[in-house]
Amino acid sequence: MSDLTPEIRRRRTFAIISHPDAGKTTLTEKLLLFSGAIQIAGSVKARKASRHATSDWMEIEKQRGISVASSVMQMEYGDCVINLLDTPGHQDFSEDTYRVLTAVDAALMVIDAANGVEPQTRRLLQVCRARNTPILTFINKMDREVKDPLALMDEIEQELGMTVVPFTWPVGMAKFFHGVMDLRADQMRLFAPGEDRAGGDEEVLHGLENPAHVERFGGPFEQALGEVELLREAAPEFDHAAFLAGKQTPMFFGSAINNFGVREILDALVELAPPPGSRQALERTVQPDEPKFSGVVFKVQANMDPAHRDRIAFVRVSSGKFTRGMRLKVVRNGKEMRPQTVVSFLSQRRELVDEAVAGDIIGIPNHGVLQLGDTLTEGEALHYTGLPFFAPESFRTVEIKDPLRSKQLRQGLQQLGEEGAIQVFNPVSGGSLMLGAIGQLQFEVVLHRLKSEYGVDARLDPCRFTIARWITCDDEAKLKKFIDSEPLRIAYDVVGAPAFLVQYSSDLRVAQERMPDIQFHAMREHSGRVFGAAPTL
Repeated sequence: MSDLTPEIRRRRTFAIISHPDAGKTTLTEKLLLFSGAIQIAGSVKARKASRHATSDWMEIEKQRGISVASSVMQMEYGDCVINLLDTPGHQDFSEDTYRVLTAVDAALMVIDAANGVEPQTRRLLQVCRARNTPILTFINKMDREVKDPLALMDEIEQELGMTVVPFTWPVGMAKFFHGVMDLRADQMRLFAPGEDRAGGDEEVLHGLENPAHVERFGGPFEQALGEVELLREAAPEFDHAAFLAGKQTPMFFGSAINNFGVREILDALVELAPPPGSRQALERTVQPDEPKFSGVVFKVQANMDPAHRDRIAFVRVSSGKFTRGMRLKVVRNGKEMRPQTVVSFLSQRRELVDEAVAGDIIGIPNHGVLQLGDTLTEGEALHYTGLPFFAPESFRTVEIKDPLRSKQLRQGLQQLGEEGAIQVFNPVSGGSLMLGAIGQLQFEVVLHRLKSEYGVDARLDPCRFTIARWITCDDEAKLKKFIDSEPLRIAYDVVGAPAFLVQYSSDLRVAQERMPDIQFHAMREHSGRVFGAAPTL
């Protein structure tokens, strides 16, 4: 056992995922509250709002009630160090969420009890299942009129294809919501509308079979007790190995807005979620307690502090130990760096990091040296893979209103493209830059950020392209010949990867039939490959 092993085993790194408006950001804040990381609910949002006080981008967040960027928070709870990643729920920002999921060891799925399984929940679960990520499920908003809990349980099993094992069970709902039964501890915790502060007295009733509980709570308690008896006969026992394989999910009920059910989730995360495990690189499998440091950049965020025009690379420590000022190699280009101002996060609040171990998330300020998917090591040539970039579903050309700001436009789009906020394509034939996105909201956010962060007033115009595919070929000469033969339909993205753009799917089929040696990819995974042929933006 390595000297690092005990410290690494204390880490729990997980993401919170959900459909928009399921209560994910509220639950995130309450997890911080119950861990003692913050004292008053609302302080995380307050810091976030002040960060963007002069930005119209935050107006989009306020108007739509959504998050448009993932947040990273570290806190201690019990004997564990928890790295919590809050992700955007809106499907237009799903790429950011997918990339965050590559950096975690478990996921907490939040489901609105009134709506059940929603489209974005299915998409996110597919990503988790593809990676065999363990999932805990929190059924939120039990203080409202909601679906029957047995129906919710069945829906989750049918829609998501995984076995559900209830750890708690609700007694009533809406104005008749009395609390939840803890099925493992044989007790019931009573519900009372919460406050913004954690702590305070709570009433716990021991022994679920006590006749006095029926007298006190009447029909809802009797119904819940009957459902629990049915569950004990029909539901499988919790299997920790099946949970770790992403085949079984423990289920909890509560109301995050009222601080109810939050502590149980924290306790379960500490008890059930796995510590950091091995991670696959192209060259070999890397163990977390190896002595040498390695990490991968899974997120880049520009202008987190507009006053300093900074740019933070979020790095998941995959192995070993990071110490401030240590010499690191960027495997993609061989450059060396010795970061001195590495930070950890509590939402937008930062603290300097002297040390970090496998499982931790650290932020490295830099000026474009680090890109999404970069592997950092102490010298070994490792390439971590699996960071996804999906083909855009919508395209626009971008024009600037003041030609004198063209340099700022290209700088802004270069940084936003490297950050992953939007995909930027530079046509081989010249002309206007093209933006690719999953949905319309991404375009709106980019326009706002160009104006507020880079002082660029831009407009988006329709684009004739509707489909993009990244192209590769084992024979570089054949790839170059194809690129040269299609100058009007080839563009390079911000890392220099060539893409083939067409208006109709039939055009793509014709190209595939005509050039069978060329591979057309709907997803580009960063693998450390250096694309050197692209002109800069």
